[in-house]
Amino acid sequence: MTIFIVLWQKIRRHQILFLFILALLTLFLGAGLFASAEHTTFFTALYWAVTTATTVGYGDVIPHNTAGRLIAMGVMLTTIPLMGAVFAAWAAGLASLHIRRLLGLEHNWTHGHDLVIYGYSPTVANLLPDLVQAHRSILLVADVDSSLIPQEVQLMAGDATNTHVVEKSAPHKAKKALIAGNTDGEVLLTAIALHHLAPALPIMAMTQSTKVAQALKDLGVEYTVATDNLMGQTIAKSLETPHAADLLLSILGSDRYRLSEDPVADNWVGLPLSQLRREFSGILLGLVHNSEVILGVERDPVVASGDNVLYLTPTTKPS
Repeated sequence: MTIFIVLWQKIRRHQILFLFILALLTLFLGAGLFASAEHTTFFTALYWAVTTATTVGYGDVIPHNTAGRLIAMGVMLTTIPLMGAVFAAWAAGLASLHIRRLLGLEHNWTHGHDLVIYGYSPTVANLLPDLVQAHRSILLVADVDSSLIPQEVQLMAGDATNTHVVEKSAPHKAKKALIAGNTDGEVLLTAIALHHLAPALPIMAMTQSTKVAQALKDLGVEYTVATDNLMGQTIAKSLETPHAADLLLSILGSDRYRLSEDPVADNWVGLPLSQLRREFSGILLGLVHNSEVILGVERDPVVASGDNVLYLTPTTKPS
C-alpha cells in the first residue's frame, strides 16, 4: 500500500505525467462507454476516441443514438483539453530546457562533492546552515524552490527517488551522502537506488520509524537515524534529568569542542577501555564495536582491531 501511495505522490508532482494519465483514463473510459452504447467493438470505439481526442475527426465512426452523442460530448469536453494541456506543457518544458542551456543554467554534476543530500524536509531545512559550515561543497538533490536553500548549497532540481536523477548527481564521486524525505517510503526508494549506484559511498539515512531504520541497515545502509525516536528519547530523558538535552547540545552543537570518531591505534588493541580512558589525551566517550556504541559503564570491554573511538577535544588550545 505504501508503494502505491509513493507512486501516486510522484505522479502528482509531475504535471505532464499527471495530465497524460488523466487523458488516457478519460480516453479509455470514453471508448468503453461508446462501445457499450453503440454496440460496436472496443477497438473501433478506441479508434473513434483517439481520432476525437486528437481533433482529427475522420467521421467514419459516429454516434447513432442519444447515449452515444452524450458520451461523445463528454470525451470532447474532457479528453481534448487534457491532451492539449499535455502537449502545451511538454512544449513549454522543451523551451525552458533550451533557454537554460543558452543561458548556461544547465549544470552537469560530474565533479564530486563533500556531501550530497537526497530529498528535502523541514529537518533538512534546519540542518543546512550547520552543514554549510562543516562541508566545503554541498549538493542538494530535491524538488524544491531554490530560494529556500542557502546560496552556498548547489541545487539539482529533481525527484530524489528517481534512479536517473540520482545517477545524474554522480554519487560515486561524492564523499558522503545524506538521505532525507517527507516519508519513509521516499527514503527507502532513494536508499535502494543510491546503494545500487554507489555501494561504497558512506550513507546516512534519516527516517521516522525505527523499523524502517532497521530495514535500511539490512539493505546495507550502515548509518541510520530515526528522528522521531531520537527526539522522543531526548525529551523523555530531559523530563527525568532536566539538563540531558543541554548535555547533548553542548557535545554536538558547541564550537568549543569537536566530537570525532577515529579507528583505534595498533598499540591500543588489547587494552581495557578503562585503561585507555586514563591514557587518552582527550575525553574518551565510548568505543564503537561492530557498529555498536559501548560507553563502558555497565562493562569494561577490551579494545579490538577494527574498533573506533568516540572522543571530545577542545577546538582551541587552553591558555
